[in-house]
Amino acid sequence: MSEAVETSYGALKVMDSGEFAGWRFWEGDPFETRSGPFYYRREEDGSYTSAFRAEARHMNGGGFMHGGCLLTFADFALFAIATDALAGDHAVTLNLAGDFLGSVQSGALVEARGEVTRGGGKTIFVRGLVTGDGSPALSFTGIIRRLSKR
Repeated sequence: MSEAVETSYGALKVMDSGEFAGWRFWEGDPFETRSGPFYYRREEDGSYTSAFRAEARHMNGGGFMHGGCLLTFADFALFAIATDALAGDHAVTLNLAGDFLGSVQSGALVEARGEVTRGGGKTIFVRGLVTGDGSPALSFTGIIRRLSKR
């Protein structure tokens, strides 16, 4: 990794090689590390894209991505999408809801994009779409609650 920002809840790092070179990720979150790792980056238009490569370990018994993996990734994407609204503050997910739209196969590039529909206070509302190789897989909405500074 070429860059790291240490926080009380892990380190924000930037990949310096491979498929996700230049993308950011959190090191120090055991669940996300096992589930992903998941990455995000800021696009030229100011929006954020989250992504990861689907592997066999992300699949269910039917051979396509487990719904829990899609929702875990959507939860990660909530915070990436809300990066600017959070302005570095700690926050937690109050609500996450999703509608499954299609399957994702092993090897697919899984991406999430979305928007903050309301922010600026302690409560931030987000909506987004997860795709697998460009095909819709999950639409989601979430509510994030900014925590008080200690």
